Amino acid sequence: MPIPLFNSIASWLLKKRYHQIELFLKYPAEVQEEVLEQLLEIAEDTEIGKKFEFESIENYNDFRERLPIVSYEDFEPLIERTRKGEQNIFWPTSIKWFAKSSGTTNAKSKFIPVSAEALEDCHYNSGKDLLCLYLNNNENSQLFTGKSLRLGGSKQLYEDNGSYFGDLSAILIDNMPLWAEFSSTPSSKVSLMSEWESKLKAIIHESTQENVTSLAGVPSWMLVLLNNVIEETGKDSLFQVWENLEVYFHGGVSFNPYKEQYQKLLPRKSFKYYEIYNASEGFFAIQDRNNSDDLLLMLDYGIFYEFIPMDVYGTEEAQAIPLWEVEVGTNYAIIITTNSGLWRYKIGDTVRFTSVSPYRIKVTGRTKHHINVFGEELIIENAEEALRNVCKKTGAEIIDYTAGPVFMAGKEKGAHEWIIEFRKAPEELDYFIEFLDNALKSLNSDYEAKRYNNITLKMPLVHIARENLFYDWLKSKDKLGGQHKIPRLSNKREYLNELLAMNK
Repeated sequence: MPIPLFNSIASWLLKKRYHQIELFLKYPAEVQEEVLEQLLEIAEDTEIGKKFEFESIENYNDFRERLPIVSYEDFEPLIERTRKGEQNIFWPTSIKWFAKSSGTTNAKSKFIPVSAEALEDCHYNSGKDLLCLYLNNNENSQLFTGKSLRLGGSKQLYEDNGSYFGDLSAILIDNMPLWAEFSSTPSSKVSLMSEWESKLKAIIHESTQENVTSLAGVPSWMLVLLNNVIEETGKDSLFQVWENLEVYFHGGVSFNPYKEQYQKLLPRKSFKYYEIYNASEGFFAIQDRNNSDDLLLMLDYGIFYEFIPMDVYGTEEAQAIPLWEVEVGTNYAIIITTNSGLWRYKIGDTVRFTSVSPYRIKVTGRTKHHINVFGEELIIENAEEALRNVCKKTGAEIIDYTAGPVFMAGKEKGAHEWIIEFRKAPEELDYFIEFLDNALKSLNSDYEAKRYNNITLKMPLVHIARENLFYDWLKSKDKLGGQHKIPRLSNKREYLNELLAMNK
């Protein structure tokens, strides 16, 4: 089939999906209630369905009262039984795939069940919807005249007791539909390579021979790849390598610290950036407008959503609410029930709604990734925005960072301690620190109150990281590439102390 004709047919098919999206935009509560009803009906004969008598659950209130909210630790025994071959425990169809958590927050790995329904109805549908929404907003797009450069996880799939586990991206690539394989680069063989540095060279070798029209991957690792492409080819910009490049689909970490660096590599005003929000547990939201900074919550992927306000999260007063009760501006922890058999499961992420008609969100951080040692409740959203503002003022460019507490000792006040690796360091570090402190005060009233007259917190401490510090730290933990992330904020000093010891 000629490429222009394929481009036209693919665009037409994807745009047809927009009418279904319009349905949940118009009737969000009804669509979510239907999702819950279907999940309960499908799983009523499972072990967990019988335990909680799914058959007699008639509405959301019954569901909320009968089933407890669970963490991974609560659910792990059921997952382990399934990994060893038992089935029909929490989902009726056979589950043989498990997405191994690539986060750095727990030494112990998590194995998230991935059902055939989740692969098809959630993860692959979301890929089509991402393209659908993009094409709906950009009618002259030539996306399908070329290929998408995808940067997935760098872990192979491992067989264990008849089940398979690996990075979610590796599972998706291994099960990828033909249409997606045809339109992607590098090959699956290269995408699934386990050794990051060899894989990087192989990706560059394959992809620079292709007509790449889009990029897809985590911003931090994609930036490493793209800088290597520039270095290997000797070009000044990526458009000299791929002249038809038109959009970057990104997710996994905040784009704010990297945006200016991407704009230098991609110096074309018409170039688009589209954000997604997905995790091992499911695909949740997609940017649905050009030049937007919030994401449309996708409501018909077999995921039922609940939310706990963060101001009561972890307390006896904490109670989950359904989507139709959320309010704009409140920070919520997400609870999900999914078509992989996770029932009222805490995924550990926090979001804030920017709109309820339709339901649009911003990802604000993690329930565990914040600093609240002194009552300051500093979240990742604050940190990212503050650093973006400070970099604009000082001309600095950041590669990676992490921050944690300096605990009070005797009469000594507490503080926040930062380690920042700069691509371009500020001329005066003291000014950078002062601007950072003031930016955090303007964004977070609790931080401002604790900093008032140094009542609880002193000025932040900032260390400049040596070149490749964070890269070397991840390498020491066998966490290079793909979905692996630097923990941005922590209530503990574990990451800080390890990084400081290596910062020599």
